[in-house]
Formats: sequence, structure tokens, C-alpha cells
Amino acid sequence: MNGGFKLFIILSIIFLLIGILNFIIGVFKRKMLKKAKSKKQVSNIKIFTRILNVIFILLILFVAFFSYLGSWTGLGIFAGLITAGLGFALQKPITGIAAWLMIIIKRPFSVGDRIMIGDVSGDVYDISLTHVYIDEVGGNISSDQISGRNIMIPNHLLFEHNIINYTLTNDYVLGEVAVSITYESNLDKAEKIVKESTIKFIEEYSRITKEPVTRMNMDPSCMNLRILFFAPVRVMQEIKSNITKEIYNQIKKEKDVEIAYPHTEIVFKNKNLFKK
Repeated sequence: MNGGFKLFIILSIIFLLIGILNFIIGVFKRKMLKKAKSKKQVSNIKIFTRILNVIFILLILFVAFFSYLGSWTGLGIFAGLITAGLGFALQKPITGIAAWLMIIIKRPFSVGDRIMIGDVSGDVYDISLTHVYIDEVGGNISSDQISGRNIMIPNHLLFEHNIINYTLTNDYVLGEVAVSITYESNLDKAEKIVKESTIKFIEEYSRITKEPVTRMNMDPSCMNLRILFFAPVRVMQEIKSNITKEIYNQIKKEKDVEIAYPHTEIVFKNKNLFKK
């Protein structure tokens, strides 16, 4: 086979492979774009498919070049060195892109969801090829409120930590408010106060959520009364605060219900000891 004909065959194969490659990447790109829900995701998909296209075209050209030279040994050594170098240098970025693909295809969370990755929780406001961006919840404060800090989580960490999505199916999560009452208290009245105080602040969600339920357990010095209810995760802290205040105010009005707290009482059975 003379050099000119060999070159013609190689060039024909190159154009054919590039055409097939563009077709496959085009189909993949259209399917991914159907899953995109924001302009940012559309931009990421276009960038990703463009990078894929360039990488595969370069690979085809390298293979064609060494094929034309007839040095398959050189191609193997070159490919091995390139693969090892890229695998070491780009391990985390490549894993991050794989995680981004998982987010786009599997949808473990989307922009607007409240999630927890490792020990960081917050509301997702952007997803890129390399990072997930969230508005932090909690962090340097003890309550579940937006802290004002923005956190960038590298995508590769999604394969290393559990992902908790508070709003995958709906915005409602289970909340709890607890109060301790004395054993001398009217338990039925205390339970009624707790339930009515809770219903007052979650009534607007009653069409969607279940009715709140009470649970009790005995401690050596008090009776623990807990109310469990569903409410939107983003207002849960406010609702719990309002319910707690309402329970306290209602119990203060009752003479036969008393909140338990750590204290010591001294009872003298023989009152004559204090008489002169």
C-alpha cells in the first residue's frame, strides 16, 4: 500500500469517526438538555459536551497519527503515559464531573432544595460542573436559620458523604416540641394544652400534613410530654418557637399543671421542732 492511498484511507476513517462521534454526542446533549431546569445547567451541559468532543477528536487524531507512522508500540507508550498523568492530576476534577452527571441524571437534589452533605446543610442555589453552591443553614448558630454564609462544596465529595435531601418529595419534615411537667400535674389537661397550642400554628398545613400526635415517658423527677407534627422545613424553627411560647403561656394560667424544673424541696414532718 503506497503512502498516498494509506493517507487517504486514514483521513476517510478520521472523518467517519468524527461524524459518528458528533452524532452520538449530539444525541447525548439533547437528552441532557431535556433534564436541565436552569440556564446555568444548560450552559454546563454545552460546556461539558464541547469538552468531550475536543477530547475524543484529539484521541482520534493521535491514533491516526501513530497508525500512519506504523508505530503501535509508540502509541501504547504514549497513551499509557498520558492516561497515568491525567488520571493522577485530574482525579478529583474528573470525579467532580461524574458527580455533576449523577446530579443531572439521577436528580438526588435540585436548585432550591434543602440538603445536608456531610456536616454541612443549606439551600442549594446553584450547581456547576465542579461545585454545589448552598446558602448555609445553622453553622455558627444553634438554630436552623440561614446563617448568611455561602458554601461551595466540591462535587467529588458527593461520592464520599451521605446526601440528605429534606425536600426531595415535599417541603414538610417532622418537628418536635417537648415539655416536662410535674407528677402532681393534671396529665390530661397538659396533653390538651400541648396539642391545642400546636394545632394553632400548623392549622394552615392541615390539608397536607397528618394530625399532630403526643408521646409521653416518665423520668425520675418529671413526666416528659412531646408533640410530633409536620411543617415546612424552612419555617420549622419559627413554628417550634411559637408553639413553645404558647404552651408556656397556657400552662401558666392553670393551677393544676406545673412545668417541672430542677429544684430541691425540704419537707418537715414534725412541725413541733420549730415551736418554742
